Amino acid sequence: MSLRDKALRVLASVTRQGLVILATILALFPVYFMAVSALKSRSEYISNKWGLPASLFLGNFATALAGEKFLIRFANSAILTVGSVGISMVIACLAAYAFSRMEFQAKRSLFNVILSLMVIPPVVMIIPLFVTMAHWGLINTRGGTILIYTGLLLPFSIYLMTNFFQTIPREIIDSARIDGCSNFAILWRIMMPLSSPAVITLIVVNALWAWNELLIALIFLQKDSLKTLMVAIATLRSRNYVDVPVTMAGMLIATIPIVVVYLLGQRYFIRGLTSGAFK
Repeated sequence: MSLRDKALRVLASVTRQGLVILATILALFPVYFMAVSALKSRSEYISNKWGLPASLFLGNFATALAGEKFLIRFANSAILTVGSVGISMVIACLAAYAFSRMEFQAKRSLFNVILSLMVIPPVVMIIPLFVTMAHWGLINTRGGTILIYTGLLLPFSIYLMTNFFQTIPREIIDSARIDGCSNFAILWRIMMPLSSPAVITLIVVNALWAWNELLIALIFLQKDSLKTLMVAIATLRSRNYVDVPVTMAGMLIATIPIVVVYLLGQRYFIRGLTSGAFK
């Protein structure tokens, strides 16, 4: 290898490492700003926005927890997230088993229709959803919002679980059928244990979306007692100013459940995501 080729290889390696470091800094800087701002008093934040706090100030967390019914809205977000993720997981697994292991009329066409729903942004469905929910009397109900969240989570969930189920060898399924297992028994005793990476991946991804969702919660949960955590964070302000340290403290509290969910599932997260994407 010539000296020129070695120099080009070193330059390419340094460039890649530099881009990775730059991307990491850009991704972590908002987290850094949120954490250090939450630990500063208002006066210190005004005088030193970007630096580390001179001393830890925990009053912002108490203010965030006490303001705007924070804990109630935390509970509302938890109910919506657990309900929508749980229901969508059950429906997605049943549908994925049917699409991957059963034959029925128009199966491919129906699957393609479900996939097409993945590219439709939720904002364009707000008006028809609002009219439908109002007709059913489900405005300002947690059940109606969970129903909407579930419908929005299902297309990707069915897609991922279907592709993962298709990677399981058919010989295992045939052996179970010979032993007398029903379709439900095969799904529960064989498919689900082998699909734990995909299941955990879906739980993390869907929980992240449902927990952070703001638009639908604002429109369909208008009662003060039903508003979610994201709404509470958005309203941590007065008419004349935005209290950035308190807002950052509220956002830091809001990230804790999702971080915990990810840390518990990180062992399977990448494996489940890639296995669900490729056969």
